[in-house]
Amino acid sequence: MSTKTSDRGLDQLRRDVRGLIDSWRAAGRFVPRSDAWLRSADVEFSKELAARGLLGMTWPEPYGSGASNVARLAVTEELLRAGAPVAAHWVADRQIGPAILRHGSERLRAEILPGIASADFLFCLGMSEPEAGSDLAAVRTRAVEVEGGYELTGRKIWTSNAHRATHIYVLARTTPVDAVERKHQGLTEFIVDMSSPGITVAPIVDLAGEHHFNEVTFDHVRVPAHRVLGAVGNGWTQVMEQLSFERGGPERVLSTYPLLVRVLAGSGLPGSRPQLGRLVARLAVLRQLCLRVAERLDAGEAPIQEAATCKYLGNAFEYDVIELARSALAAGAEDLRGAFGDALLASPGFSIRGGAAEVLLSIIIKQELNS
Repeated sequence: MSTKTSDRGLDQLRRDVRGLIDSWRAAGRFVPRSDAWLRSADVEFSKELAARGLLGMTWPEPYGSGASNVARLAVTEELLRAGAPVAAHWVADRQIGPAILRHGSERLRAEILPGIASADFLFCLGMSEPEAGSDLAAVRTRAVEVEGGYELTGRKIWTSNAHRATHIYVLARTTPVDAVERKHQGLTEFIVDMSSPGITVAPIVDLAGEHHFNEVTFDHVRVPAHRVLGAVGNGWTQVMEQLSFERGGPERVLSTYPLLVRVLAGSGLPGSRPQLGRLVARLAVLRQLCLRVAERLDAGEAPIQEAATCKYLGNAFEYDVIELARSALAAGAEDLRGAFGDALLASPGFSIRGGAAEVLLSIIIKQELNS
């Protein structure tokens, strides 16, 4: 593993994070659960991480400590394997901050990054739309240039934690689709205050009665010109880079890890050792793939193909953990019922968020053909 000299030893870093998690768990301040990076939010836990320098840790001074993405991977693995309540800060720390560092103006960096690193600013993602599915290039939300900035009109759906967010990242069309050669052109990224007049958040309650998703409506919402992220019209290229941060992390592998731990802690399944061995071997490979993504990010690259591969294979692994737990239940492991149900209810979103399987396979083959 390559790390920068500013990194603490990775083993010590993992021990520090485990110590924090153990203290919160012993105090009954959270219950481990699957899909915690989306479904388990605790702003105080996020602020505790921030106080320890564990948010924005890869960012250069004065915004962060300049740690490596490999060091951040060690932290996020520990948080996810414990099912810790990290959803409040996850999106902002994972991809919005790095995107602003790559493409944001100095003014935008100074305005937004300190708030992310302190867990005062909580972000949601305004990408998916009701009629666009996983095709980001089909977004219809419009951004019309007006005096001093832009005016947003449109809808976003499946917007995780929008009801808690202080800010929203929005991908919008600044050039009508009939005025460009390809629909991927004419898209622009924006950073928008959720308190802006004209924004409405409507809850989407899941089958378990939990509220994670939302529909967000923009009705002539004014956005200052300096809140454009990067170049106007360059949104597609930028968002593809950003998705490397979203798709290639351990959350695409470890969402059901707390359930796997529960299965392994049980009495076992008749004839299950080969199945368990295959899962553990796959997990080892997936962790290495996440490490490769982190190392390429440290090299200043955008590992689009590796990230898409990580998400595609990681989602399959997460589903197979659920199937193993299903077999354990059928064999009489009733103590798994609650953890199994929690993971099962979360699982429909695994293959959709961050791109459906067909989209990921298309990205992988296109990158291969262009290499």
